Amino acid sequence: MSTLLIVDDESNLRRLLRDALEADGHVILQAGTGEEALGRFQETGCDLVLLDMVLPDVNGLQVLKRLKRLAAEVPIIIMTAYSEVRGAVEAMRAQAADYLCKPFDLDELRLVVQRTLESSTLAQKFRRLQEIEEGRHQAVKITGESRAANRLREIVKRVAASEARSVLICGESGTGKELVARGLHYDGPRREGPLVEVNCAGISETLFESELFGHERGAFTDAKATKKGLVEVANKGTLFLDEIGEMALPLQSKFLRFLEERRFRRVGGTHDISVDVRVVSATNRDLLEHVKSGKFRKDLYYRLNLIHITLPPLRERQEDIVPLLRYFLEHANRLFKKAVRGFSPEAEALLVAYPWPGNVRELRNVVERMVILEAAEIILPEHLPPEISGLRLDSASGAFDIGSLFPRSLDEIETAYVEAVLNRVGGNKTKAAEVLGITRQTLRSKLG
Repeated sequence: MSTLLIVDDESNLRRLLRDALEADGHVILQAGTGEEALGRFQETGCDLVLLDMVLPDVNGLQVLKRLKRLAAEVPIIIMTAYSEVRGAVEAMRAQAADYLCKPFDLDELRLVVQRTLESSTLAQKFRRLQEIEEGRHQAVKITGESRAANRLREIVKRVAASEARSVLICGESGTGKELVARGLHYDGPRREGPLVEVNCAGISETLFESELFGHERGAFTDAKATKKGLVEVANKGTLFLDEIGEMALPLQSKFLRFLEERRFRRVGGTHDISVDVRVVSATNRDLLEHVKSGKFRKDLYYRLNLIHITLPPLRERQEDIVPLLRYFLEHANRLFKKAVRGFSPEAEALLVAYPWPGNVRELRNVVERMVILEAAEIILPEHLPPEISGLRLDSASGAFDIGSLFPRSLDEIETAYVEAVLNRVGGNKTKAAEVLGITRQTLRSKLG
């Protein structure tokens, strides 16, 4: 059963089409104007649109283009008079799936609708298989080849295949928590379902409940249509909550209720909705410290922490650095159409010795920057960023040399480096966070 939207200003024709297509088991939505069609589409969505080219308010071609911007994958069949065939040709160029010339036979209509829906379903299945394969490829490839990485792959494989519905991933910024989350999704039976990724630090507290659980029409001033929340969208799949430690306390109690019952209520709703979803959370914070300080609910922590996966920082698995360098170099060459062949032994030694405070994300960014900026076939020490090559940097705490940091602690090194980068970009925290490969919020926490 598919949901079809019929857009035509002739009510008799809409009624005729509705009766014919409902007899085939479809759910029919109707609109008499372009603006009404766009509103209906945004409010409920559909699987196929039957669109007249001549509407009283907006040209059908404009409606087609706007619908395609909203959901490129939804097929649109144009309905047009013989005198408007030129417009139909333009519509086909604008990615209409097919067109029918009025007056058309209802059997012809049924056949075109059936054929278009079948093609759309096959295309969606193909795209989904591509997403699954790409997700599995990324999860396996970028993790590394060390003993720790192999152990991590094994854990991900076992957890992915299990029925565990709550997993907590901990690790420093840039260690690949999002890749592990994708591995948990794509390596398990939930791969056929959606993977919905949410950055808890990127949504304001006032909007978070609506984003997570959805809202009913009229629930608040701007709620002009019913909206599914991300939890509902993730049904039969995985909900990945990155930076879970940033979730506000008032929301934590509501999310705890959802975790306990796997049910929720939309904002402004009157009944509960049940879903089957695995919740994978990630944090670079010490959540137990947050629990002790009252910033994170103890009961929520233990509910999230059914399965715990800790990602080691890159400095603790140095044997992964060279394979990762080569992998990211190959990727960057393809991405930027360059032909850098590799690293000199001296450059490679410096890269392996560097502590990588930004972990794998920083390493990837460094490789991509060098590939973009350098014309040489081989990366030499002088091509490396100064913090890696050993050149001196100025920070608020004075100048320091990467090669003469011993025996300073890692915290001291990281603080000095963060301050040095901030100084280099003129105090611009957004730019500094970009260079460091971390979020602006993480930068603020590192600066105290």
